[in-house]
Amino acid sequence: MQKELTFQFKARYFTLGEVTNTTKQIWFVLHGYGQLAEYFIRKFDVIKSPETFVIAPEGLSRFYLQDVTTRNQTGDTKVGATWMTKENRLADIENYLHYLTEIYQKEVPENFTGKVTLLGFSQGAATVSRWAAENQIKFDRLILWAGVFPTDMDFEKVGSILQHKEVLEVYGTKDPFLTDTRLKEMTQLNQRLGLNPKVISFEGQHELNAEVLRKISEGGY
Repeated sequence: MQKELTFQFKARYFTLGEVTNTTKQIWFVLHGYGQLAEYFIRKFDVIKSPETFVIAPEGLSRFYLQDVTTRNQTGDTKVGATWMTKENRLADIENYLHYLTEIYQKEVPENFTGKVTLLGFSQGAATVSRWAAENQIKFDRLILWAGVFPTDMDFEKVGSILQHKEVLEVYGTKDPFLTDTRLKEMTQLNQRLGLNPKVISFEGQHELNAEVLRKISEGGY
């Protein structure tokens, strides 16, 4: 018999900069499968400024990237994190949505009048989409980078929320995970949501691109 309980859970996240009277932008950046926030946030040094505050939450489940045999043979003990798996996925989703909202409430001042950006990379794109769909936080821009909307959302609800937001979809033209089939799916999901997002591509693979990040931060797109 499966049972559940609720208990306090301690989790970490990382920040770049701080909120001051000069802060105009707050970015929440959600990493992809097998990454750690500590290293992922370094990719955003390119947008670091006195006017920008970056917050990188971390998936609540961590694991060794190599199996035990490989670790013993090579000494490679690198660890990554994930937002969810197929096992008990609804509980994982509920947990990370609560965690993300708690960070938001702690870090974003109630009187903040600047721009809030939600960015999800790869697996983080589905995560950040579900968070935006909760409609529990104020944000201005949603960026799906190397990822697409999850197919199990309430499309009518999410579409109505995102109609009044800036939505960007960014990907590398050589990304092995974004095949023609996947890109077609992305277009179909946008149509179901009634969205016409700004699509930005760059010459690269499954990765963040510093120049694109800089241009987005500076309003160049």
